[in-house]
Amino acid sequence: MDTASVRLLATRFFGIITLALWVVAWAGPVSAQSFAYKQAVAESAAGDRALAEFYKARDYDTLWTGADDRARRAAFLKALDAAQLHGLPVTRYDDEKLARMFRAARTPRDIGRVEVEASRMFLQYARDIQTGVLEPSTLDDGIKRRPDRRDRQAQITAFSKSTPDAYLRSLIPASIEYNRLLAEKLRLEKVVGDGGWGAEVPGGKLEPGDSAPRVVALRNRLVKMGYMRRSAVPVYDAAIQRAVQLFQQDHGLFSDGVVGEDTMAAINRPAVLRLQQVIVAMERERWLGADRGRRHVLVNIPDFHVRLVENGKVKFMTRSVVGLNSHDRRTPEFSDTMEHMIINPTWHVPRSIAVKEYLPMMKENPNAAGHLRLYDASGRVVNRNAVDFTRLTPGNFPFDLKQPPSRSNALGLVKFMFPNRYNIYLHDTPQKSLFQREERDFSHGCVRLNDPFEFAYELLAGQQADPVGYFRSLLATGRETQVNLKTPLPVHLIYRTAFTRAKGRVQYRNDIYGRDARIFDALRDAGVVLRAVRS
Repeated sequence: MDTASVRLLATRFFGIITLALWVVAWAGPVSAQSFAYKQAVAESAAGDRALAEFYKARDYDTLWTGADDRARRAAFLKALDAAQLHGLPVTRYDDEKLARMFRAARTPRDIGRVEVEASRMFLQYARDIQTGVLEPSTLDDGIKRRPDRRDRQAQITAFSKSTPDAYLRSLIPASIEYNRLLAEKLRLEKVVGDGGWGAEVPGGKLEPGDSAPRVVALRNRLVKMGYMRRSAVPVYDAAIQRAVQLFQQDHGLFSDGVVGEDTMAAINRPAVLRLQQVIVAMERERWLGADRGRRHVLVNIPDFHVRLVENGKVKFMTRSVVGLNSHDRRTPEFSDTMEHMIINPTWHVPRSIAVKEYLPMMKENPNAAGHLRLYDASGRVVNRNAVDFTRLTPGNFPFDLKQPPSRSNALGLVKFMFPNRYNIYLHDTPQKSLFQREERDFSHGCVRLNDPFEFAYELLAGQQADPVGYFRSLLATGRETQVNLKTPLPVHLIYRTAFTRAKGRVQYRNDIYGRDARIFDALRDAGVVLRAVRS
């Protein structure tokens, strides 16, 4: 036997002996529940109320470091090894670091310290993968969402009584959307690892019939993206046009088959940016949680669409207009419950709009905005000619402004109410031309619907034999009428620039408010890294 082989055998022998001695040394004092071990656990957990109470309640019995805890240790290390697959900040719970700590623990005090550290790491991992890495409200004042965080002591107590592998698997979001996003993340990591989608397409507009090196660059990029088969044709032909149309459909663009400014910008966005969008969407999915409601309304702000979802399937969809990208007009993200609709609504002008937009107009001309009526604190209509608007300021403006029901009402002919502190609701609008735009952020924050009547019919179908006739009979009265929903409906206002469909490719949209960029920056600061996997 040569010298190298002898050295290798010796190394393995001493490694096995060392591991055996470690197990013996470890199992002895811990199984005896020595005072030194208990003291180390108590000291290490002292700054964490949940862990201190957890270990006190179990008389400091081991969860990770006892002779009978090997399966639990192995299951947790395996879960941590896969944390990066889920776009989590692995430096928070490094499986290799924890394994080294387990191996290095010799004395009862060392074992007590690693026992608590493993529990602390478990609680961090469990929270991150189940309900999100970040606190949404700290990232943007338009994100009002509060993830349903589980009590930490209850979490680790439940884990201590569970089958480790099954419990750790149960922490991973089980939604179909999350699993599709995960698959897209793995796909994009391979794309990035293989160099992306090739060179950007230079220059400006391209359309059918064009012939230039830029057309070849466009063709090659579409091939790498999977929108068309390989081709040697240097002309913008029917195959390229179809590929461009498919791309446009997947990116919320008008599918005219012409590469204009917006389409070119989308085509040239790198795969690594799409990967970031998917990782952010996975974090957002963790915030939202699993219980959306069997039947619910989904408002995706940057997608400019509202969907009625029933048993996981889209039953109705309509275009929407959302809040303008300015500080006080962006549509917020939150969930609430739709309770009723109002047919022939009165528009109660929000005070911010009344004093910022209409008061300056009435100072110039008391009869400006004549479609609005003034009301005093007692609810009586005020004659404008009796008011000196020049003496009023935003601070002392004493009136309410309202617009009576009419076809020209700012809310249109119906609004859908889910009472909330942000005064956000869904409604009709007389400004129908805005729905023909690609990006539709024009409102003061509420969400306007392109097909509000049809939406109302769908909501009433479960409680009216003739929902269309019932709705139209109330509409014809011209009077404001409230119709309660017999079954209140969850409403989720979400912000997804990457989202999936039951069939077809993942959809991508623009980050109209810049929220996703801020979320990814925060994830990166927390330790999330982008992977590039060579295929």
